[in-house]
Order: sequence, then structure tokens, then C-alpha cells
Amino acid sequence: MYTMTNYIEELRWRGMIHDVMPGAEEHLQEAMRSAYVGFDPTADSLHIGNLVTIMLLAHFQRAGHKPVALVGGATGMIGDPSGKSTERNLLDETTLRHNQEAIKKQLAQFLDFDQSIDNAALMVNNYDWMVSFSFLDFIRDVGKHITVNYMMAKDSVKNRISVNEEDDATGAGSEGMSFTEFTYQLVQGYDFLELYREKHCTLQMGGSDQWGNITTGTELIRRIANGKAYAITCPLITKADGSKFGKSEGGNVWLDAKRTSPYKFYQYWLNSSDEDSEKYIRIFTFMAQSEIDALITEHNEAKHLRVLQKRLADEITTLVHSTNALEKARQASTILFGNATTDDLKQLDEQTFLDVFDGVPQAELPRQSIESKLDIIAALATDTGFLKSNGEARRALKENSVAVNKVKVSEEHTIGLSDLINDQFVLLQRGKKNYFVLKFV
Repeated sequence: MYTMTNYIEELRWRGMIHDVMPGAEEHLQEAMRSAYVGFDPTADSLHIGNLVTIMLLAHFQRAGHKPVALVGGATGMIGDPSGKSTERNLLDETTLRHNQEAIKKQLAQFLDFDQSIDNAALMVNNYDWMVSFSFLDFIRDVGKHITVNYMMAKDSVKNRISVNEEDDATGAGSEGMSFTEFTYQLVQGYDFLELYREKHCTLQMGGSDQWGNITTGTELIRRIANGKAYAITCPLITKADGSKFGKSEGGNVWLDAKRTSPYKFYQYWLNSSDEDSEKYIRIFTFMAQSEIDALITEHNEAKHLRVLQKRLADEITTLVHSTNALEKARQASTILFGNATTDDLKQLDEQTFLDVFDGVPQAELPRQSIESKLDIIAALATDTGFLKSNGEARRALKENSVAVNKVKVSEEHTIGLSDLINDQFVLLQRGKKNYFVLKFV
């Protein structure tokens, strides 16, 4: 059992509060409460854009309350218009079920589902109560309680309609907003009502773009159940340079190691700006305020050492993956910029190796060429074009500036099967920064 603490106060100093419904703080101080956050299973992994609301639930449990994670099996079939200008593709039930199972495993890394504790986390799926709810029942029992004017006043609806009107005015064309999307807030609102009735859930949390949907739920609870419920939202995370948080050159930064390797995940945080790092370390770690303040002071005294970014990357990589994954990510990071050895290279799994040398020129050679020992001149120039000519290759070798798998070599060197990394790669290097990957197939 966690000791009860002031949850709202914790979120405030961390910069994780955007809106709080009046009375919510007092409500949470009175007794252990239940709160939920919804996750749309549109992929078989969450990404770091979801990490903010995951942390809302994690801090909620640490403050002595009961977190509920709702996997939107039903709402995932509809599509939420909040923050979007186009309607998304809808998924079939089989795909959604697969995605839901994967997400359950990821959330278990952040929340304690041990049912032996009073405030054990709970996982629910809105498909379970929506699957047998007929359309006629829904419009009779739920729809009649919320007016069209109320729904139209929501920012998620108004913003979508204004975008469509702008498109029409400019001749860009618009598909409009479907009835399905328009009614999304009613379905999400009903989720809150269901959890209020069945799980005594009195609080819903989410990103600031969800405020309209969440308050529709509190309104349904007031009108149908004659109850009182609350809403809390956190700010949408932005980057100081204006680029989108959670995106890298390859797209989303995922929590699944198969989609985004721990090395790339680690590098994303390591490359944060000073301004962003100050914000992120409060939001995405469980470090105490005094410890964070001391770290920021240390960082500001010698910014070139990037102690803030390093600690941030360490904490989040450990939290999302593991201590072992962090060590491997650190090890991989030293390969390009530190004094790595052949053994370090050979300990990398294939995906991490490819991630570390992403963008480095490559050449494919037949495996037979290495089985019979490959001449270093051929590897550098004749067969690969890494260096412009055999003459340049010989000069580089005489200058002692060529390495194979991080070991300096001479003109007499040959490359054999024992040099292979993951049974297929050899890393060539000239000087400190010029790399070339040989792949034997």
C-alpha cells in the first residue's frame, strides 16, 4: 500500500497540470480514489506521446490512489476527432485485440497490478460493455441526456468544423466530420459513467485536447447517475525548437524495443536541448524535486558536460526498458564516439548495430569472398568503393588510419569469418569519423 500524498501538488511542481475541475484536489485528499486514462489501441505499441498520461496514472498510484487503464477496444473502432483535421482509418476487431494485448504488457511496466494491495492498478476494455449495447438503447439511454448544442460547443468539434469550412472556402475540398466522429464524445462519456457505476471511478485524466470529451463524461454522471465526478488534464508536450515531441527522423519513438531500439530511444533523450531536458526530467521521471533542482544547478555550471541529458536518458530508458537495456544503449553510444573495442561491437544485437550505423555507407559482398579471406585493399577500394582507389587505400594503411572492427590494421591484413559481427557485418573505419559497413550475404 502506498502512503497517501497530495497528488495535485506533485503534478503542479512537475508542470503536469493544464486544467483541474474545481473540487478535484479536495476530493483526492479525502480518501483513496479511482481515476482512469484511456489508451487507443491503434498500434501494437504505445509511444512516448502516451508517456505523459501513463505517468499521470503512475504518480496517481504512488500518491495512494487506484489507477485504471482503459484500453479503447470499442472507441478504437470509431476514431477521436480531438486534435485531428482528418478522419483516421478504422481497425477491425482482430487487429484491435492484438494491439490491446501488447499494450497491456507495456502498461504493466509502469503500474502495479498486484491485486494484494488496496490500490492495485486495474485494466479494463470498453469493448466489453459496448459490444452488447444496441444503437437504439444507446440513443435512448445516453443520447437523450446531451444536447446537440452542448456537443457542438466542444473545441474538438468546433476546431474540426472550422478546418472543414476553411477548406471549402479555399476550394481545397473537405470530407466533413462524420456522425461517427461527432458522437465520439458520447461514447467516451459513457465509458466514464460505466466506470463510475461499476468501479467507483470519480476522476478521468488525459491530455488537454481531451478536456471536452472528459467533461461530457462528468456531465453524463451528473445527469444520469446524479453523481459528482472530476477531470484533470495535462499540457500537450512541445519542443523548444518547434518540432513535434515524440517524433524522430524515422517517425514515432515507440516504447516497444522492436519498433524503436533501446539505443535509439536512449539517443532521443540524450539529444534533448537544455530547455527541453529541464521540462522532461520533471515529467518523465520519479526523481524528487530537490534532486532535480540540484541536477539542474550542476548542469548549468558546466552545460557542455550535458549531465542533465545523460541523467534524463538514463532514467527513462531504465523505466521503459530495463537497467540491462540502458547498459547496452550506453555501450552502443560509445562505439561511434568513444574507445570501443571489437568485443563491444560483437556484443551488439543486429538491430542495435544497424541503428548505431544508420546512414553509414554500406556494400554487400558475397559470403564466399570472406570464406577465402578478403584482401584489405579489396575491402577498402576495389570491391566496395569506400576509398576512391587502391592507391588511396595503401596510403591510408601506411598512415595507420584504417581499422577493421575498431582494430588498426596494416596492408597485409585479410578479413575472415572470425571478423564477422552478427555473422554478417564487418566495420571499416578511416580516421575518427569515416565509417563503412560491409555486409556479407
